Amino acid sequence: MNMKKKESNLKTLEQLKEEHFGKRGTVAREELEKGYQDFKLGVLIQEARHKKGMTQQELADKVGTTKSYISKIENNIKEARLSTIQKIVELGFGGELELSIKI
Repeated sequence: MNMKKKESNLKTLEQLKEEHFGKRGTVAREELEKGYQDFKLGVLIQEARHKKGMTQQELADKVGTTKSYISKIENNIKEARLSTIQKIVELGFGGELELSIKI
């Protein structure tokens, strides 16, 4: 039985980002990466809220803000200050915010 190895056209996410936005350090690539981090934070907050079984209104009430503001953070419409993220995590979810820096 002669089995030829199929040539794969699959690319990694890193390869696609380099192809379409350039290497890290270029303006377009750094804007993409920043946008991704903002998006990722909104998704993390939304996922945590769902795990806690909370509505946006319930989270907003615990944090002392509005449902609209929570929605804007979750949907990457509004950038949130670190102090606001800390309030959401600690007061809203009863958790602890952990940050890391990778170099």
